Amino acid sequence: MIKHFLSLSSFSKSDILSLIDRAQFFSVHQNQPDKINHLLKNKIFANVFYEPSTRTRCSFEIAAKRLGAEVVNFVPENSSVKKGETVYDTLKTLESLGVDGIVFRHSDDRVFDDLHQKFNLPLINAGAGKFEHPSQGLLDLLTLQQEFGKLEGLKIAICGDVKHSRVAGSLMVAAQMFNMEVYLCGPDALLPHPESSNIKKASLDDILPKVDALMLLRIQLERHESLELNAETYHKQFGLNSERLSQMKKEAIILHPGPFNRGVEISDELVEHSQSRIFKQMSNGVFARMALLEWATK
Repeated sequence: MIKHFLSLSSFSKSDILSLIDRAQFFSVHQNQPDKINHLLKNKIFANVFYEPSTRTRCSFEIAAKRLGAEVVNFVPENSSVKKGETVYDTLKTLESLGVDGIVFRHSDDRVFDDLHQKFNLPLINAGAGKFEHPSQGLLDLLTLQQEFGKLEGLKIAICGDVKHSRVAGSLMVAAQMFNMEVYLCGPDALLPHPESSNIKKASLDDILPKVDALMLLRIQLERHESLELNAETYHKQFGLNSERLSQMKKEAIILHPGPFNRGVEISDELVEHSQSRIFKQMSNGVFARMALLEWATK
């Protein structure tokens, strides 16, 4: 059976925990290549990114190489896409050339709806449209599990452009799975209507003292001119600064999927604060994606 990784919602809680356990294994043994660098030897993955990416694309490539696999990085701007080739034909070409899995990012919300049924190799969602970014969701869960030793019942605030964030989308799927309480904060125009009882809108300043983690999201101010918010105004109303941090529990952590805008959603001096796990998330991205690539092709 072909194993696609398209959405966290298609996995059971036990499946997700198994992937987290495997990712933690890779984290613990990262400096022991003899334990891991043979696991996907002779496999070839294609990174197919129709949108810009730093963390996701690079971490998938590093993950594959740490497992002994090879990687082909497909760049649409330098390909037959410029000659009118369709997404399907591009992916079918890579399948015909013999890759063992495709890591795929695209701006289309519904790009995976029918696509996965047409291929005999794993497709891995590296971010599609604004709905889900499941591998980011997995690394976020790994980070929370490492920090708190559990996922059940955690309280998490998500602040920023939640409505258009695939990162938030995957985290909200996980929240329902693990009975987390999620609080959505930010400009009301950028918050979706909560669709479950454990997801609620909240004032950032009211909820900060109660949460275990604060997930900050980048506001794409260039796409939201109607908000009449500039960077300085947004930071004052919704950004994390030292004063707001002092209201959080000492054991609470700061998360951000990146890229982050210093001085907008987070003060410059807090990016590497002792309560920040932003760069830890990036490290965990490699381990989570190692677990995914192994699962998909074993």
